[in-house]
Amino acid sequence: MTRRIVVVSGGLAEPSTTRLLADRIAEATRVAVGTRGDDAETEVIELRSLAMDLATTFTAGVPTAAVARAREQLATADGLIAVSPVFAAGYSGLFKMFFDALDPDTLTGVPTLLAATAGSARHSLVLDHAMRPLLSYLRALVVPTGVFATTDDFGTGEAATALKGRI
Repeated sequence: MTRRIVVVSGGLAEPSTTRLLADRIAEATRVAVGTRGDDAETEVIELRSLAMDLATTFTAGVPTAAVARAREQLATADGLIAVSPVFAAGYSGLFKMFFDALDPDTLTGVPTLLAATAGSARHSLVLDHAMRPLLSYLRALVVPTGVFATTDDFGTGEAATALKGRI
């Protein structure tokens, strides 16, 4: 059976460490699902490219075609990987805007893995104090542990090895 995993990447830059972390988690998920005898395909929703559409959706009160497509991707997903950069100890506004644009029942029962990126480890509580409540409110089945990465985790050496282990 093929499982559809949707990755929501809230990175704002291109390239972005948020997208890099999302891609690494998606690959690890494909491998893990494969060891169980299933296949997994991943689809990425890059929020950076939906920014204007999200603003239009909220100001017009009707989802644009791109937002409607993203909503449909999530509505038919077998799993979700949600990754956001951290600003001022919280997820990005674009990340929140996207999840506000979903129908309230879209994520009910969808297994969800949370991840975040930030410049320093002092932002690591964002997973449990901001992201988990948001996705739990939407009735997603949020897995108990998430993945947090700082800028140093994307280099070489012990930090990069430790990130690979956390993933």
